[in-house]
Amino acid sequence: MSASPQWKLWRDHGVRIGTASWTDKSLIDSGKFYPSDAKKADERLAFYAENFPVVEVDSTYYGLPSEKNSQLWVERTPDGFVFNVKAFALLTQHPTTAKGLPKDLRELITEEKARYYPRDLPSEVVEQSWVRFLEALRPLHQAAKLGAILFQFPEWFPPSRANRDYVVECGDRLEATLPGVAAAIEFRNERWMRDEQMQERTLGLLADHGLPFVCVDMPQGFPTSIPPVGAATAPLAMVRFHGRRNDTWGTRAVSVHDKFGYDYDVKELAEWQPKISKLASDAREVHVLMNNCYEDYAVRSARSMAQLLLDV
Repeated sequence: MSASPQWKLWRDHGVRIGTASWTDKSLIDSGKFYPSDAKKADERLAFYAENFPVVEVDSTYYGLPSEKNSQLWVERTPDGFVFNVKAFALLTQHPTTAKGLPKDLRELITEEKARYYPRDLPSEVVEQSWVRFLEALRPLHQAAKLGAILFQFPEWFPPSRANRDYVVECGDRLEATLPGVAAAIEFRNERWMRDEQMQERTLGLLADHGLPFVCVDMPQGFPTSIPPVGAATAPLAMVRFHGRRNDTWGTRAVSVHDKFGYDYDVKELAEWQPKISKLASDAREVHVLMNNCYEDYAVRSARSMAQLLLDV
């Protein structure tokens, strides 16, 4: 097992820290993390896993994962390493394109659109998306390398009886197919955590059903803003850092890098040190993921946060 500070943090304190992508093109092109001889995907993943004990898979949001890739990820990473996998778009009420669906499911669609929300599709397509998404992750689950499934709900998913029921259903579906894997819940509608009363209700719902609340660091003052609350509602606690780009956060016509490419300074990260330490005392383990993916920003943020936590 690696002797990096990030692995030490996991072994000694139960906190896994990593980034939201090991395949980001700007990270690879920057030459600031991967060694020059890591030319292939398997070599880069192996190097990443030497440094960090967890990574988030983002590609599964855009298209259903494959069992083959899951098996390759198992083989290319050391014991103790885990993958957090982002739920496919349709599973969190986001739209997908036809290209995001397998050919046989595309053939069931009768109306041509640029994007399809779950309501636009035959129920069989949505149900099969659930089945295939979960089944493809079995190799990771069997190898104890599936850390959590991230269900990131959109801004048009406000608190309501139907939406609360759906959040619980996501956890139930996951438990039925991949028992023991956490369904981590991240909201992007500020009403879920608007005030103390709503925070108590939302966190209570998740705690009652053993679902981790995803704590976030993100720009504030937007309809999508969730306050930087540190709360453990399950044996797994999770924190995701999205950067603080107020100038681009509320703008749709910007690139992913323009939205999330934020270079945290140590003082900003230090604001979370006591919160993460408290999460580590309240939960069995904590996952901290840096989503400020641009060049090596996320890598450096993860290393800095690990050092802050080790220095406590």
